[in-house]
Amino acid sequence: MSDIGDWFKNIPFITRYWFAGSIAVPLIGKLGLISPMYLVLWPEAFFHKFQIWRPISATFYFPVGPGTGFLYLVNLYFLYQYSTRLETGAFDGRPADYMFMLLFNWICIVITGLMMDMQLLMIPLIMSVLYVWAQLNRDMIVSFWFGTRFKACYLPWVILGFNYIIGGSIVNELIGNLVGHLYFFLMFKYPMDLGGRSFLSTPQFLYQMLPNRRGGVSGFGVPPSRRPVPQEQPGGGGGRHNWGQGFRLGDD
Repeated sequence: MSDIGDWFKNIPFITRYWFAGSIAVPLIGKLGLISPMYLVLWPEAFFHKFQIWRPISATFYFPVGPGTGFLYLVNLYFLYQYSTRLETGAFDGRPADYMFMLLFNWICIVITGLMMDMQLLMIPLIMSVLYVWAQLNRDMIVSFWFGTRFKACYLPWVILGFNYIIGGSIVNELIGNLVGHLYFFLMFKYPMDLGGRSFLSTPQFLYQMLPNRRGGVSGFGVPPSRRPVPQEQPGGGGGRHNWGQGFRLGDD
């Protein structure tokens, strides 16, 4: 138990609570402590019955059962893996900027969910984070199941197809990818590559709540720095699949 506790404490701060909530809320629904009817996003209940917690609970809740358990675990892995990589890599020392990205993506997904009557928001938010990571590391080579390797920029679309095969919905993954693309375009692509104005900036109150660490600069003037990804050692990983493990082009 001490090993599990140490592992949990070593998860980055924001990812840790997102990961824990994504385990606790489905467990609460599974045990019947709170009816799943009150955890999903229903526009009528949100607008007419003022059940304002639903966008939050729907972000953490997933109906775990015999037909959905594997899909849930796979996406929980993606949450842990790619949120950790962003928070300790591109957004290292800038928790406010990372929280702003999550809030922006979440608000876009909630609005889309209310418009399209989407009841579950967990997978779209995870996919939006994965998409941002893939774009910030687009030239890296990632490995997937069965030894397939390709550039990271294709990873969100490969996972879209993979989730569909194991029981997911293309709509959820597609919305997550589109929202992630919207954030990446407005924060990086449009203002820096196309010379447009910057539409997104982290609010000051987030810096007050989550101050930068190790001398980080508030806001984004340049793309977040990319941390080098260690090369996989031959025979490493204990035979486990390193979904999305990155390698820089040119590495042996």
